[in-house]
Amino acid sequence: VMRRNPFGMDICCRKGSRSPLQELYNPTQVSLSNTAILHQIRRDQVTDTCRANSVSNRKRRVLTPNDLKHLVVDEDHEMIYCYVPKVACTNWKRVMMVLTGRGKYSDPMEIPANEAHVSSNLKTLNQYSIPEINHRLKNYMKFLFVREPFERLVSAYRNKFTQKYNTSFHKRYGTKIVRRQRKNATQEALRKGDDVKFEEFVAYLIDPHTQREEPFNEHWQTVYSLCHPCHIHYDLIGKYETLEEDSNYILQLAGVGNYLKFPTYAKSTRTTDEMTTEFFQNISSEHQTQLYEVYKLDFLMFNYSVPSYLKLE
Repeated sequence: VMRRNPFGMDICCRKGSRSPLQELYNPTQVSLSNTAILHQIRRDQVTDTCRANSVSNRKRRVLTPNDLKHLVVDEDHEMIYCYVPKVACTNWKRVMMVLTGRGKYSDPMEIPANEAHVSSNLKTLNQYSIPEINHRLKNYMKFLFVREPFERLVSAYRNKFTQKYNTSFHKRYGTKIVRRQRKNATQEALRKGDDVKFEEFVAYLIDPHTQREEPFNEHWQTVYSLCHPCHIHYDLIGKYETLEEDSNYILQLAGVGNYLKFPTYAKSTRTTDEMTTEFFQNISSEHQTQLYEVYKLDFLMFNYSVPSYLKLE
């Protein structure tokens, strides 16, 4: 295994000589070791699910550079973050910009949201050579954040289809969904695609035609397909439900916990469990069952139980 020359590192960024990976698996602080147990349980759950669904035993699919475009690399702290849209990914990208910016940014919340999504502001794993990719996958601490799959789905629907400003989504997906799922659609609806109902969105997602035609958009793609947890061993699985604790734990492991905290602010528009329940009221049990099948691996892998409001067939 190649050993990095510790003097070659940017002095601003790394405190001490232990990497986050070492700190995670051999914690020097008691406070870190309790949390480490929780994350071990989450890792085991992913491993067991991959095994039970024989995802890992099937001829191992070789990951292509295209599969790695969601993995953001932080060289200075030896971390890799797989971002999942609708799971605090804007704030995590802001934090990664602070971590990798070498002093250019100090407060994540001063970075405008749209700037956090400019791809050139962060380096992703697909930009490296194969040996460099393998070295980083082996030696860097890898983490991702997950969320209850249907809550994330409703959040994506509300954001992309009910906000008037998301015209590019209305044009690209809305018009297609209306054309395919709505009988007697008006010319205006077919042209604008800005009034997609949740029932139509669900029908579009479970339509076999959709799956064949093109990959899901990243906002409703499964975590399993975005981050490849059966092929990439994630050291930490953070949850949206424990966002603050999990995020600050990662920053502690990186040795920056004293001066960088994960931004918290209660968004009044946040999609909740109650809201999700309401959205599913009008979905037939047949469609609920088919939709659950699409996201089933995410439910199992990240230990989310079948929602009580579902009427599965």
